[in-house]
Formats: sequence, structure tokens, C-alpha cells
Amino acid sequence: MATGCTTRLWIDGALKAEDFAPAEVSGYLVDDRALVWVDLCNPDAESLAALAGDFRLDARAVDDALSQSERTKATRYADHTFVTVYATALATESATDLQSRLLTTRVSIFVFDRSVVTIRHETDPHHPVLDIDEVVRRWDANYDLLSFGSPALLHGLLDVIVDGQFDTIQRLDDAVEDLEGDLFDDRSSTRGIQVSTFRVRKEIVELRRVVLPMREVINTLMRRPLQPAAAASLDGWYSDLYDHVIRAAEWTESVRDLVTTVFETNLALQDARLNNIMKKLTGWAGIVAVPTAVTGWFGQNVPYPGFNHAAGAWASATIIALSSGLLYVVFKRRGWI
Repeated sequence: MATGCTTRLWIDGALKAEDFAPAEVSGYLVDDRALVWVDLCNPDAESLAALAGDFRLDARAVDDALSQSERTKATRYADHTFVTVYATALATESATDLQSRLLTTRVSIFVFDRSVVTIRHETDPHHPVLDIDEVVRRWDANYDLLSFGSPALLHGLLDVIVDGQFDTIQRLDDAVEDLEGDLFDDRSSTRGIQVSTFRVRKEIVELRRVVLPMREVINTLMRRPLQPAAAASLDGWYSDLYDHVIRAAEWTESVRDLVTTVFETNLALQDARLNNIMKKLTGWAGIVAVPTAVTGWFGQNVPYPGFNHAAGAWASATIIALSSGLLYVVFKRRGWI
């Protein structure tokens, strides 16, 4: 049995029934005014096979829905359209510093003339990535669109998924801004910045894999609609959705460029800090070399000015102090120490 099942029936755009058994769908579809939605969360092979028989789902699409990994795509079959998309979210924390916080849920969608079947693969059904209640609220808020049939349901579902991708990109963008602030904070840990940068880059790469193909998906749904008449009425809604997808893709690219810049800037700052350290070491080595040279000269086993006299000790001390002080002032002005 499926982990979770949600069903709804609309007649002429008005809600008539919900939470009925999927086996009753065929009876409802006898009415030409009916619009049915069936949602399965983590279904097993038997549950999906039974549903495939009731809806006459294409065997290749069923295999794609059951596969462990499938790319984002939209495929047009004889009597229905199969869509694979990914809902995303960003966890507040991860098990390790290097583990990605990006959460994804694959959503397989079968779109018929008067019905829509969604199959979700949630890692934790009690804390789903895709808030299916938000999808229902989105449909209820635009109930007047439901008279256009399954394309309206598909639009509401994709709209929620794209909004979730926007939220994920926003959080990654905020994370990159935090990294930019830490770059020039002397109190920040260098290793912490490196780990955080690596993790954000990893999350962005994973996010791009599911966000960028959304352009092709929406474009395919607009160019090859299942119901041309309904698609014409929803053209403005799908155009707006396509614009959101384009913005999400461009934003993802922008965030990737930003985190790359942060990574390269961090390396440049590390080189600059290393150069400063080398200059400081060189400066102090020059200062230390002066007393070494003076004491080495006065330590020779031959008579020298001030030999066996207190004046010789005072002279050597004075030379050391003046020379070292002069080098310190010169190096300080040049920023070497």
C-alpha cells in the first residue's frame, strides 16, 4: 500500500468529494464535467501498478516514476503527458559540515484531459519537502481556473514547486552574502570559510541540475498542450510561470558566479596574508641581524676600539639600539611589520 494517498473531485470547478479510494476514479470520470486529482506519496510497485491499470498509464512513464533517479523532463504520450520535476528545500543544518543541506523530492505527474495523478518520493513523509497542502490552497485560491481542467491543476502544482525553488535560491544567496562578510572579518576562521564555501558550491551545483531543465519543461507544456483550448485560456498564467522559471535559472547562475568569486577571493586573501607574514618575518630577521653582526664583530679575539674598557660595551649597545630602531622605523613605514 502507498504511504499516503490524497484524492479530490471537482464538478464544473466546484469541489464535490475528497479522500475517496483511487479505485472509484473511473466511476467519477464518466461525467464529462468531472476533474479528478490523485496523489500518492511513496507508493510501492503494487499500488502504482493498480493505478496504472485504472488510468492506462504508459509503461515507460510508470518505469520512470518508479526509478530511483530521473532527470527533469516533460514527455507527451498518446493520451496523456508525463512530467518529472523536483521540489526543493534547504535544511537548517546538516549532519556534517561538508554534507549538503539541499533536500529534493521527485514529483512524477501524469496529466490527462480530466484528471491528474501525482506521485511523490519523500525521504521523510512526516516532514515532506513539497507541502501538498499549499498546492491545495493554491488551487482553492484560484478556483475559477479549475473550469479549464487538468492544465489548471498542473499550473498550480508547478507554481508551488517553482516558488519553493525560489525560496531555496534565496537562502543560498543569503548564505553567500554571509560568506562575503566573513571574508574580511579578521575574527572569522579560515577553515570555517573554506568549509562553508565548499558546501554552498556543492548545494548550488545540485540545485542547478533540477532548476535549469525547468525551462524546457514549461516550454514543452506551452508548445504541445494536451488541451489546446484550455491552454489558450491559461496562456497568460503559463507565460508568467515560464518567466519565474527563467528568473530562477538566471538567479541560480548568478549565485554560482558569486560563490565562485568568494572562493577565488578567499584564495587571493590567503596569498596576501601569507605575503604579509613573510614581510613581517623578513623585517624582524633584518632587525635581529644587526645585533648579531655587532656582537659578532665585538666578540672577535683581536683588540678593537674600546677593548677592555666600559666605553666599548656602551658603544656596541648604542650601535645596536640605533641601527635596530632605524630598521624598525623604516619597516614600519613600509608596512612590513
